Amino acid sequence: MSIEGQEEVGKSYDPLDTTLKFVDRKDDLDPLDDDDGCLKAEMSCGHAVTPDSLTQWCRSQLDELSVVMKTTFLQGNYKFRCPAVVEGTTLCNKVWSYQEVRRLADLSDKEMQYFEENMARLAAAEYTEIQQCPQCRTCVERMDLTNLCVQCTICTADQKKTYQFCWQCLKEWKGPGLRSDRCDNAGCINHDLELLKNCETTTFPEVQGVFACPSIRACPTCGQRVEHDRTGCKNIICSRCQVEFCFVCLKLTSECMKTSSYFIPCSAGVAPRQTSIPVWHRDILFEDITIYEGIYD
Repeated sequence: MSIEGQEEVGKSYDPLDTTLKFVDRKDDLDPLDDDDGCLKAEMSCGHAVTPDSLTQWCRSQLDELSVVMKTTFLQGNYKFRCPAVVEGTTLCNKVWSYQEVRRLADLSDKEMQYFEENMARLAAAEYTEIQQCPQCRTCVERMDLTNLCVQCTICTADQKKTYQFCWQCLKEWKGPGLRSDRCDNAGCINHDLELLKNCETTTFPEVQGVFACPSIRACPTCGQRVEHDRTGCKNIICSRCQVEFCFVCLKLTSECMKTSSYFIPCSAGVAPRQTSIPVWHRDILFEDITIYEGIYD
């Protein structure tokens, strides 16, 4: 897809390109591939792709949407993982570097611009908390994720007095500082917490003995709002931190599996509705920094 949303057509590999490994088999990213003679190349994970199938899959990951309580949120992924099935329902899931995707997807200049701008935006959103100051519109980073009271250094310097605003309602701060729930402005509420408190309950047809489980959870590792699609087992992998946890008892899968299994009730039962959102104590890993190394080469 191009940045205007129109499909790129006519993409094909140069059969004389000695930097690619060509293979004579079906496209592993396209289950409807009729093997029409289109040249396929092998990714580093060993699966076959065409420029079109690779572009479309990676674009779909960038543009992934999440629908919660009938509201749609952009929740893209900037790490591209191979979706090919390797055995049964197990996916390859190997991470491809952007450099590999760019080369084997044969991205156009417009596609590269779209990919790189959105990858940078998604990575920044994952590792930093940034919003515009409601007064001067300068971008401000929240360093203490447990405190909603944030100081704008620009407004403080201009006004020659401390200017603070609420990260949640984006109004000038009222009340004592160092609060994680709300400021004293009327109507200052955490909408994610409201969703957690008021969402409907759900069941899992393939999991025995689990009833009245809240349909929306906050990831116990990073606090990302998640919703189970009710298929398969009770576990889910958070799209933000990539940590797998049990949607029912909210323990990490490795902990839950010590006393339970994927399709039976948890020994701890159904965890109650969450009344707070976990704060992600995160460090930028080397692999996340190097994902952009040479991005504009």
